[in-house]
Amino acid sequence: MMKSKMRVFLSHAREDAKVADVLRAGLSKAGFEVWHDAEQLMPGDNWALELGKALQKAQAMVVLLSPSALTSPSVQREIEYALGDQRFKGRLVPVVVRSVKEIPWILEKLDVLRIESDPERESRRVVEALRRIQNAA
Repeated sequence: MMKSKMRVFLSHAREDAKVADVLRAGLSKAGFEVWHDAEQLMPGDNWALELGKALQKAQAMVVLLSPSALTSPSVQREIEYALGDQRFKGRLVPVVVRSVKEIPWILEKLDVLRIESDPERESRRVVEALRRIQNAA
């Protein structure tokens, strides 16, 4: 029996949209179903409701860390959601995409990936991390 596509929630700040697009393309190509607000949300949608639904359906979360992300209330809320929901235990993948002075202490315990030098080439490391999560399920 073939495994169904793992649903991944991609959390990022607006300023990191280009890197998010590169990563989303790589994850999709690798066979993951990626929820990405720029594609799934339309003007007039109840964004909070749609985000909540996407988080409930997600089987893993990739959060892009950058100076902008660390000050973004929406990224902070999404991280808090993942940390507070047992379903995301071991399924939250923090990825540094632009150098940050300090990674939040709560995320330092996790396997933090750094792809800031070449997101396109290094996105394979994110794919590998998600495959490990998928295979552990």
